[in-house]
Amino acid sequence: MKNSQQESHSASAHQTVTEAIKLKTGKKTIAITTTDQKLSAHAGQTTFWGFLHLRKFRGALSAALPHVRTSPNALKATEIALGFVAGILAGADKLTRIARLRGDPLLPEVMEVKRLPSQSTLSRFLAGFDGAAKNLRCFRALWRFGMNRLPSHRGGYTLDLDSTALLHEDGKQEGVKVGYTRKGLKPCLHPLLAVLEEAKLVVRFWLRAGNASCASNVGAFTLDLLSNLPRHIRLRLVRADSGFCEEGWLSLLESQGLAYIVVAQLHCKLQSLLRKETIWQTSGIEGTEVAEVHYHGARWSRERRIVLIRHRMSEKRRTGGKMLLECPGYLFQALVTSLPASVPPIAVWRDYNGRAGIENVIKELDYGFALPKLCCKSFWATEAALSLAVLTYNLSVLFARHLGWLDKVTIGTLRFRLFCTAGILSHGQGRTTVKLGVPLENQPWWRQIWEKLLSPIPNCNAVAQSP
Repeated sequence: MKNSQQESHSASAHQTVTEAIKLKTGKKTIAITTTDQKLSAHAGQTTFWGFLHLRKFRGALSAALPHVRTSPNALKATEIALGFVAGILAGADKLTRIARLRGDPLLPEVMEVKRLPSQSTLSRFLAGFDGAAKNLRCFRALWRFGMNRLPSHRGGYTLDLDSTALLHEDGKQEGVKVGYTRKGLKPCLHPLLAVLEEAKLVVRFWLRAGNASCASNVGAFTLDLLSNLPRHIRLRLVRADSGFCEEGWLSLLESQGLAYIVVAQLHCKLQSLLRKETIWQTSGIEGTEVAEVHYHGARWSRERRIVLIRHRMSEKRRTGGKMLLECPGYLFQALVTSLPASVPPIAVWRDYNGRAGIENVIKELDYGFALPKLCCKSFWATEAALSLAVLTYNLSVLFARHLGWLDKVTIGTLRFRLFCTAGILSHGQGRTTVKLGVPLENQPWWRQIWEKLLSPIPNCNAVAQSP
């Protein structure tokens, strides 16, 4: 008996030494061991997936995807796409990092998928987007899904168009061509996107080769966008920068009855409008004055209204506009608009300044949703990957709006406050349980979030943006 006790004690001591790591932190020592409990660092995503389950997103995604299942053991295309979304939410910026979520025991249960996809599965899935027709049919429906979740807006929504450059220095993928970027001529891709300013929702996204101009294919892009708008989404105004100031597109907007404000290109003939007899009006803003003229461009089919803005450089540290050699000391802007004369020039300028919102959306897509990093060998596969990332952005916007957070909330904030909350998954007594690691003082806030997400009756009670 004595020998048995000694052996037991010896074995126990030996096991403690081999399994625990002793971390000395000054005055104390911390023993670090492992556990086989089903832990997840992304348990907070349960809020997001609960929101999508109730909005029937899975069904909309399944109906939109063009893939045909080839094997009963293979993951469904819907499950692969949902896995991609989960990876982007978690902060992954490459397919290999999205595949790292396969080790998470909790997400498949919450997402109701068989398992999360591997890198090779994701690659095969994206390769299934092998042409423009498939991409258009699929994502057209998914952009509409987001717009259908928006309320009608009194006075109508403002539509902003812009293009951006996604740098790819290696230049080995289809569509990566040398084009103009903020860093000069670089190999890149040149996507075109449209955003509803009041909701910060992307309503159309097309990928283009890096050597495409800003206005390349913008006419077809606009017509496709307009034909996909739900009835309750009415547009009051379209805004764009100087890259879109072309006769064909302006005439298209006019034929559709759409008001617009577009930055005019300050070329030589337009500079001649800035004459000594031009009547400049004070704007109420120190150092900024406005005027207006009517101008018939050489390639324009008709005369259009031009609003001129000049900023005194001594009064402005940072502002838009270009310097003209004939008028030292000032920066100038010119806006071409179809708004009537009853809208004062300063009101036109202020309305256009709201377009800065789309720049923030592009920054969020770049830094929060990995747009510059997601690139496949095939052009259409790349467009699909980028579109899924933009779709994830839209879903996060709708999620925040549902909670009543109308102020812009970045994905970084959502990850920090919600999605990266740890949790434990357990199965017992015939049910699945997720225990979130939430401090006692924050638990009432989390309960309010769940009550808001799961309420069968819509209400206007907003949840506080932080505990």
